[in-house]
Amino acid sequence: MPENWSKREVEAAVEDYFIMLQMELAGQNYNKSAHRRALKRLLNDRSDSSVENKHQNISAVLIELGIPYITGYKPLFNYQRSLLPQAISEYLAAHPKLQDLFLRDSLLVPETPNVEDILAILDQPPSLEKISEESFIEEAGYHSPMGQNYIEQEACNRALGEAGEKFIINFERARLIKAGKNKLAGKVEQVSISHGPSAGFDILSFEENGKDRYIEGKTTKYGKNTPFFLTANEFRFSEKHAANYYIYRIFGFRKNPRMYTLQGQLGKRCILTPTQYLVAPR
Repeated sequence: MPENWSKREVEAAVEDYFIMLQMELAGQNYNKSAHRRALKRLLNDRSDSSVENKHQNISAVLIELGIPYITGYKPLFNYQRSLLPQAISEYLAAHPKLQDLFLRDSLLVPETPNVEDILAILDQPPSLEKISEESFIEEAGYHSPMGQNYIEQEACNRALGEAGEKFIINFERARLIKAGKNKLAGKVEQVSISHGPSAGFDILSFEENGKDRYIEGKTTKYGKNTPFFLTANEFRFSEKHAANYYIYRIFGFRKNPRMYTLQGQLGKRCILTPTQYLVAPR
């Protein structure tokens, strides 16, 4: 079996991936195994794991392009750099209607999901491969024909953010009530509303001993590995108040929300990549 995928094979995998992605964003059910079996008939004797890895590689490229990815395909960044980014770029250019789908979905605010046990949504933080500050996508000149970062667009969706913050408040109140701290639970505050974004965090909660817990909420409808954005003010606050600071990252907010938390200085817990600079001429 040849090691490298041919251009024809890569294009077939990309097409299959986008068919599934469109169905996922439209809320339609699909069978990954059935798609894989159909795709393998177009490939050169590829194993199930090889196909799975290729779909994960596509997820990685989409994240670098600022496009949502299939939740079930965790990004795998050791992709075939000679063919895959170009095949994805060409597919997007040939299907401009995808831009409308991605834009509509980035602006969508679903009804807040009901969960039977809100304290059970906690998950472990993802273990992502490092995305360098100068990604291969940028170095090679592959930019999305869509001309927009839809992951960033969703992150700017204030209504989605507020819905996520209310969800976090419910989580915090449940956490404190379970610990027998009902009075503290009643004091949990949505600071982003009462004080505005200048506060540097979204929710004031408490430890069981009464100490402040500063929470910055980040919500996405997409998968666990979707990167999030932090303002300079939020970052400075996280550094100054590291002992009391938490990121609450909600993912899968469309149907089955889950959440992981990051505590302390984000520079020690995350890969921070600058996305823009404030420039003042000398």
